[in-house]
Amino acid sequence: MADAETTPATPTLDEVRARIDVIDAELLKLLDERAGLARVVAAAKAAAGEAGRFGLKPGREAQLLRRLLARPRTGASAALVVRVWREMIGESLKLQGPFHLAVWGGRDPARAVELARLRFGAAPPLRQVAKPEDAIAAAKVPGGVAVAALTPDSAWWGRLLAEPKLRVFAALPCLSAWGPLSALAVGEVEVEPTGGDVTFWVTDAPHSAAAVEEALSRDGAAATLVAEAGGLKLFSLAGFYQANDPRLARAPGRLSGVIGAAPAPLDV
Repeated sequence: MADAETTPATPTLDEVRARIDVIDAELLKLLDERAGLARVVAAAKAAAGEAGRFGLKPGREAQLLRRLLARPRTGASAALVVRVWREMIGESLKLQGPFHLAVWGGRDPARAVELARLRFGAAPPLRQVAKPEDAIAAAKVPGGVAVAALTPDSAWWGRLLAEPKLRVFAALPCLSAWGPLSALAVGEVEVEPTGGDVTFWVTDAPHSAAAVEEALSRDGAAATLVAEAGGLKLFSLAGFYQANDPRLARAPGRLSGVIGAAPAPLDV
């Protein structure tokens, strides 16, 4: 009898709906305030003469999302948290200056578009292109981001060895729950370590992928083959590597180099 008296009553459906209405109103108020602050940031940058500077900060975004995902949650999935904040970040970036996507999807263009929207939200205009070279060219335009699929018949990523201003800064999808690594995002943005990263490294080594991985392993670098095409191999390296890292200088291959780095999946 005592247990029955202390057990909280289950709310009725009408009570739950009423509480949802209250929360929706509170969310809208906070969302509106946040969007207003984004406009203040954009105005401050314009006043400082930085209106044309691309505001994308992938390292800062990753650290923000990791903090959010580390907070206690009972109902909101990691996917919901990431999608909501990606939308807000994308809208804010669009207010600050040029921001547009060029997507090459290879054999599965719909998947590449889906990954681009999951990563950057619905705010930036998106254009599908016929060739990966077109996507890379679009990334050279102020505010441009290229999203290109990883396919067995294109070594587009090898072209980045000759594009020092363009860097891989995101691996898509950003959650392992959304599937395996399928595309990379490239832009003229600053790539910084976030404390949980993968570095992308290209080599023309004629050795097998296993032999290259073994050689790097002996030098303390953990490598995994990501793609291979056109006589080139693309590896992901666990951790953040500088371009002049001596371990990579000793690795097999005459033509090789770091083409960027990205936060590891946020839910791993």
